[in-house]
Amino acid sequence: MTGNTREEVLLDTFMTLSDTLVEDYDIVDLLQTLVETCETVFDITAAGILLADESGTLEVVASTSEAARLVEVMQLSAEAGPCIECFTTGRTVSVPDIRLAPDEWSRFRSGAVEQGFLSVYAIPLRLRDDVIGALNLLRAETGELNPTDVRAARALSNVATIGIMHERSLREKGIVQNQLQYALDSRVVIEQAKGVLSHVHHISTDQAFDLLRDYARKNQQKLAVTALRVVRLEITL
Repeated sequence: MTGNTREEVLLDTFMTLSDTLVEDYDIVDLLQTLVETCETVFDITAAGILLADESGTLEVVASTSEAARLVEVMQLSAEAGPCIECFTTGRTVSVPDIRLAPDEWSRFRSGAVEQGFLSVYAIPLRLRDDVIGALNLLRAETGELNPTDVRAARALSNVATIGIMHERSLREKGIVQNQLQYALDSRVVIEQAKGVLSHVHHISTDQAFDLLRDYARKNQQKLAVTALRVVRLEITL
């Protein structure tokens, strides 16, 4: 990707994220836009975002591929890995060679390598002392993520965090949790709709998600609303 194209994509994404600072935005679509931009403009293979539910448990809400999602699920099931540490400490965690990850991350290590990932960079979704999740950047090669990508990824994650929490959420804490819980609940029905579309059209789950999101955007609906209508067989895509 050329420098100009990369710059344009980043600017467009910042504009998109800024536009979410309104009362009625689609948090799932926002986070999906973020991970897709990361995959497009950074030197990475895949990206995923995890948010914390009411009990503080991390759950996957957006990812650029099923492989990336599988690794994150394995990481969560083991309750150990770079994203867990990132969320717990509120600090960025870099693993330049997953094969050399500590023994307590063995399930994550084996799962990631099996899916073809050799390095990972986890960035907290954090505003001041509040950490609400983490952004995972996965690479098929070993080595550190280059400094330019790191700075841009942190900027994107910061804007996304502000978009989620918003000024009104800082004044009324319950709204923050409602937004996060909505994202987590929405992801369940979206996964169900992806399964339906994948089965009906004989396509991959990634292609099913693209179909779902395109319909939602064209009809100015939230992803979760469109997904629920698909699951209920109210619409045919």
